[in-house]
Amino acid sequence: MRLTFGLFDSGVGGFTVLMQVLRRYPLSSCLYLADTARVPYGDKGINEIREIALEVTHWLRGQNVSFVLVGCNTTNSLALDIVQREAGVPVVSLISSAAEMITKRRVGVLATPATALSGAYKSEIELSSSDKIVFEQSCPAFVPMIEDGKIDSVELRRVAIKYLSPLLEARVEEVVLGCTHYPLLEPLLRELLPQEIRIIDPAVGLADKLDKFLGPPVWRFNRRYSLASTRFCVTKDPLNFAARANDWLGECPEVELVSLQQRSCFF
Repeated sequence: MRLTFGLFDSGVGGFTVLMQVLRRYPLSSCLYLADTARVPYGDKGINEIREIALEVTHWLRGQNVSFVLVGCNTTNSLALDIVQREAGVPVVSLISSAAEMITKRRVGVLATPATALSGAYKSEIELSSSDKIVFEQSCPAFVPMIEDGKIDSVELRRVAIKYLSPLLEARVEEVVLGCTHYPLLEPLLRELLPQEIRIIDPAVGLADKLDKFLGPPVWRFNRRYSLASTRFCVTKDPLNFAARANDWLGECPEVELVSLQQRSCFF
């Protein structure tokens, strides 16, 4: 029986997780849900985030996925317990994956406001090793600008410099990309950070954790991935999402508009 992993995020950020997984397991099947009607999650209150997590998890469970990848750090930090309780299948999270990748003592975390406020990364990293010092930086402008396609804008570069400044002043040795949208900014961040500072993408660690579900990977990460076995669903604007997928993934997939409470409509 072929396993299908259900991956959800508020928008295109989860592409960074999807690419890592498909590069490691190109023959796997995926259901990608983007809750585009409510993007971004990172500026919402705790209760709303937990309500959304419940709704999304119930929908995924109804799609008969084999396990769930929580491709949203905000949900990981504030509602992982709900996903784990309601999914009915194994759940793989980003934050614990990132904590296992830390090798240095002084760690910076770039995150959405909700994730930074939760202190989830700080708690998980410090739990893994008591000598770690964690500095979390809230980045409220990143996700809206990425979703609006402003990756190459002067405005985004200016904002990135502002967010990185406190981490550089704290002399961090590693920077964790604490939102799945942020690896899309890695070329810019790499340009702005000193070369000796390592950038950590939790999606890489999450993909590694899939070995226990899917067995050893057939190919390594340098193999090209295919979207042939990936089903894309959104809660708003499927045509725009398909165009964004083409920009980031190199293919323009068919996208379904779904209601998390009703039947889907194919576009």
